Amino acid sequence: MMREAGAAILSFGLMLLIMPRLIPFLKRLKFGQTIYQLGPQSHQAKQGTPNMGGLAIALAVVVGSVAAVLCFGGADRLAALLSVSLGSLLIGFIDDFVKDVRKHHEGLKPRHKILSQFVVGIVFSIYCAKALGTAVLVPFTGRLWDLGVFYVPLMVLMIMFITNSANLQDGVDGLLSSVAAIGAAALGIMAMILQAEANGAVSVGMFALVGACAGFLVFNRHPARIFMGDTGSMFIGGLFAGAAMLLRVQFWLLLLCFTMIMSSVSVIMQRIYFKATGGKRIFRMSPLHHHFELGGMTENQVVCMYSLVTCVLAALAVLVLALTTGIFLTC
Repeated sequence: MMREAGAAILSFGLMLLIMPRLIPFLKRLKFGQTIYQLGPQSHQAKQGTPNMGGLAIALAVVVGSVAAVLCFGGADRLAALLSVSLGSLLIGFIDDFVKDVRKHHEGLKPRHKILSQFVVGIVFSIYCAKALGTAVLVPFTGRLWDLGVFYVPLMVLMIMFITNSANLQDGVDGLLSSVAAIGAAALGIMAMILQAEANGAVSVGMFALVGACAGFLVFNRHPARIFMGDTGSMFIGGLFAGAAMLLRVQFWLLLLCFTMIMSSVSVIMQRIYFKATGGKRIFRMSPLHHHFELGGMTENQVVCMYSLVTCVLAALAVLVLALTTGIFLTC
């Protein structure tokens, strides 16, 4: 536990050191957020707020996790975990750069983004298939389900879906950093429950993310002084997907990333219903957090509600894993 605590404390401290210098630096470079005109009108005041704070989150996670494993050991597969998250970060950084520096609101063209995410996903999925096999843990049964030839394509889709879901979740001050910190803490605890030697990399990486998100939240809470951008949200999504794959607990992401997943689901539902009904909507606006905003909730209230839901589901996820491993050990 010293290793995980050290990673969290170090990454948190780094954020407190980096952010006061990064914010004015990004302002000088005019790396400001471009606010979507069709979004909530209250968000228009955020135009020009420094973006790409995800660079600091990634730096804190990398430094915090690497320092922790160098001091306490458990470095197995840390490089693999960081590679999938940093690969996702690179895609997000290019997207942010096109939007905020080149001033092209759409960012990367969808086909370029999808192709890039596909490459990151397939490389990491093939690595996991060779290093860990193609089986995933099934909740409550304690058994492994071998996906065989379907493993790689399914995992590629999962990585892309979770990464984009995290990206969609980042639409309210402090929202993604709050739910990510809670989910990462649960995933780190789950890595320790599984007790495999290689899982030390996952527990360290996730607790480093807890510290980084907590430190970022100091500057990202409403009213935000900086946004993480696609740079940070895709890094976080890649880290969650990669950690779940290394632990073989992909099914648990349904609980740990529930609010992120619902962001994607709400967008899909809105688009399908809009086209099918000739312009009618299910939600006031998608992703779902904007629906709550337009219903009268403040940004802080949305963050509190999402954080509470994530806390309950994260606790449930840890409990399910504890029961699952208990069954597994007695079989």
